[in-house]
Amino acid sequence: MPTLDEEGYLVDPADWNEAIAGELARKERIVLTDAHWSVLRFMRQYYEEHHIAPDARHVMKHLAAWRSAGGEDRNDLFRLFPYGYVKQACKIAGMRRPRAWSTG
Repeated sequence: MPTLDEEGYLVDPADWNEAIAGELARKERIVLTDAHWSVLRFMRQYYEEHHIAPDARHVMKHLAAWRSAGGEDRNDLFRLFPYGYVKQACKIAGMRRPRAWSTG
């Protein structure tokens, strides 16, 4: 396992891979489904392009399109990551903890 900070986030997001995501998810007691992987892969692609973690609203739009739901549903994201976008989704996707964001 690569180096984690005191809160369990990767110190270097470049160390991320899907096996590490699985281990981080296990520590969060999340069983990764296709929906989780869609979110995590979207987050990684966004990070690679923009060098910053995507805002939760971008992830919600992606998830709605992936589900063909036709609209954003904040609850979808929080059903997947019940302890919050930053606390779980960003951590499992290998992002550094966004310091300016709350843990929600």
